[in-house]
Amino acid sequence: MAKKRQDGEGNIIKRSDGRWQGSLTAHSPDGRSKRVYVYGKTASEVREKLGALRKEQERGVNLLSDNPTVQQYLANWLEYTVKPEAAPKTYESYEETCRNRITSYVGSVKLKNLKPEHIQRMVVQLQERELSQRSIQYAVGVLSRALNKAVLHGHIARNPAQHIKPRCDRRQIEPLTQEQARVFLDAVAGHRLEPLYRIALGLGMRRGEILALRWSDVDLTAGKLVIRKAKTKAGERTLLLPDKLVKVLQAHWAFQQQERRLLDTEWREHGLVFPSEVGTPLLPHNLLRHFKAALKRAGLPKHIRFHDLRHSCATFLVAQGVHPRVVMELLGHSRFSLTMELYSHVAPETQREALNGIADMF
Repeated sequence: MAKKRQDGEGNIIKRSDGRWQGSLTAHSPDGRSKRVYVYGKTASEVREKLGALRKEQERGVNLLSDNPTVQQYLANWLEYTVKPEAAPKTYESYEETCRNRITSYVGSVKLKNLKPEHIQRMVVQLQERELSQRSIQYAVGVLSRALNKAVLHGHIARNPAQHIKPRCDRRQIEPLTQEQARVFLDAVAGHRLEPLYRIALGLGMRRGEILALRWSDVDLTAGKLVIRKAKTKAGERTLLLPDKLVKVLQAHWAFQQQERRLLDTEWREHGLVFPSEVGTPLLPHNLLRHFKAALKRAGLPKHIRFHDLRHSCATFLVAQGVHPRVVMELLGHSRFSLTMELYSHVAPETQREALNGIADMF
């Protein structure tokens, strides 16, 4: 005897092809009503999907919306699915990824027209922006999670991102030599972003950490700064500033006050150490454009990445005999093994110097 359906459970039947089908009546804000269908391998799977749909509808999601663009759909997904269910940091991460790494490339595509080739093209374009493979994988993962919900709601039949798997090959580290670092700094000397590059080379901070740094995180009297907007929990750290970098930041502070006075009401204060020319957050692609132009002026290889400034700092430290665990703490790595793996290429010369030191003892 078939199990009696509970009130509001929806209509669940077994199809002739062996799959289970469920449906419920969805209502739109303009008063329209329509049956929405979901499918699964078992009745319990379909029941769970119907329950999830019902919760979405109770939160205000319009299950009967017309064919939205990917950007419109993602905005709806973030507001009505991610924000109520996820931790605030997760929501912020998803929202930033959708805004900066997804909608710029596939946002204008109609959701029902989105195909794997659109997403694959997005991957290639993100690679051209020199994003790390992990960042690209994360972007595809966020999009795929959103599209899974679109399948659940019946907006699309299948997830076009399901089989897009960007490779995550670790790139061979090619840090700058000391001479290359000097030539690069000569090329940016006098520019308003010179202090930013000196911080990147001198402290090994990530690009995102530098762009998020606020004056409230910097104590020039005590000679230290605190990194709060970090990639990982281990990345939240306090760095002691060398005297030269304290002087660099003091001069940068004075220059920024001059910029603010000259622009007057056009300045948009955000408290950032390295803002745009009008005080707003400096966009990563604008920094990258300037960085590439500086490499060209310096006559340095164009394949050098901004992230290589961080690697260069770490390499200089290891080459000077600084213990890798100290390097790990300075860079904010979450695992000691990661530090050792990344900078093992420095070990042979450091090893030779250490053994020479022992030989000299005898």
